[in-house]
Amino acid sequence: MDNMRNIVRSIEKTVLEDLNKKIVLVVGPRQVGKTTFSKNILKTFEYLNYDSDKDKIQILKQLWNRDKELIIFDEVHKMKNWKKWLKGFYDTNSTNQKILVTGSARLDIAKKMGDSLAGRHFTFHLFPLDLKELKSINTPQINFDLLMQYSGFPEPFFEKSKRFHLNWQKSHADLILKQDLVSSENVRDISSIELLMAMLRSRTASPFSCNAIATDLQKDSKTVKKWMSHLENLFLVFKIMPYSKNIARSVLKEPKYYFFDYTRIDEDPGAQLENFVALSLKKEVFYLNEVLGIESELFYLKQKGAKEIDFFIKRKGLPPVLIEVKKSDSEISPSFKTFDKFFNESIQIQLVQNNVKEYSNKNGVRVMGVVNYLSHFDLSKLRTI
Repeated sequence: MDNMRNIVRSIEKTVLEDLNKKIVLVVGPRQVGKTTFSKNILKTFEYLNYDSDKDKIQILKQLWNRDKELIIFDEVHKMKNWKKWLKGFYDTNSTNQKILVTGSARLDIAKKMGDSLAGRHFTFHLFPLDLKELKSINTPQINFDLLMQYSGFPEPFFEKSKRFHLNWQKSHADLILKQDLVSSENVRDISSIELLMAMLRSRTASPFSCNAIATDLQKDSKTVKKWMSHLENLFLVFKIMPYSKNIARSVLKEPKYYFFDYTRIDEDPGAQLENFVALSLKKEVFYLNEVLGIESELFYLKQKGAKEIDFFIKRKGLPPVLIEVKKSDSEISPSFKTFDKFFNESIQIQLVQNNVKEYSNKNGVRVMGVVNYLSHFDLSKLRTI
């Protein structure tokens, strides 16, 4: 994709460095730009996609050009015993050809692979485009408007066509639900999962009750829980859990679910904005973990029947970050005061989209514009930029 050539993805430099030492796995949603990213990493490469019958034969027989700097295996996790196969190739790779593996499903290496690739791989997540990656093109406000209208998936973002975006969105969901989900999880009740997806659109940014959804779908809660796990594994949605340690009367169980394509939330601008921020923060937290090695987690804060903070970022060795998101109200949320007593020190930020007057109050809470903050923020530092 020509439009992507001027954009540096946040993980690019580290992936390039680590290819000299390990197998690199790059995973993320379908059509998020993994193939383009992989092909632009080095000048010479061999690309093989396991979804292609021709490429599948080459992969199984290990027939490809060993003179190229890089071999890219796409969707190879669909091959039976792929972990053992990849380990065998890596251990006998006498040409020192660099190996990059991409996939549109969560590979969960540590949980599912045992010792198959222990010590042989690094994993990175490639998420949709965000304000930080796009700051080399257009102004931040223009990029924000385009992202909110067309999403951070490269095709609809650069096409800038409402008609194309709607058609892409439908085909994207069909590809994942009717092909990937059926083939990988042997799920047959696609119509109910499509209904579940529709129900999630009106429940984004709200605590998710599996029992309530199960009642509406006339299914048992175990089935709904399993379906939600499938949607997570295929990068359609992601969840944020409540943080409970040392917080009295905190909510313990109910997660919130958000979409990787936040433009699916088209009837609630406030929820869409919160989803946009959630994805930006999730991407940054993965960057801290995978690129910088700073152990970090993303939560939300909520007391039973009381106050709530949209996002809570826990960072090892660094102060926690509390972030509240508002569509237009710049008056500081009283929830900051509620939760401040549970943390000795923290960075507290209220992000506002419209009519923003940036300032800090006497307690250190900063009111900032969403566009300004998300175009420059750096969670690896003690203080925000």
